[in-house]
Amino acid sequence: MNNKAATINARIEPMLKHKAEAILHKVGLSTADAIRIFYSQICLNNGLPFEVKLPNDATLEAIHELESGQSRKKYDSMKELWDDVESA
Repeated sequence: MNNKAATINARIEPMLKHKAEAILHKVGLSTADAIRIFYSQICLNNGLPFEVKLPNDATLEAIHELESGQSRKKYDSMKELWDDVESA
């Protein structure tokens, strides 16, 4: 028998909660369902079901560049981007 008697309480930002619950609702999941799935994945993976690491300096620079709106290069198509990558 599955006894669902344990309770989890967590405080998070209201906007984060609202956005996440809206997405969960679209896919037919409750908050409890999502937490249950997450916990199941932690048990199946014997840890978090995704990699958690700090970004390196190049990644931090790229994040800052994008957030500041000062990206150095812009492309009109994926072909143009790949052509540039392949020529580098």
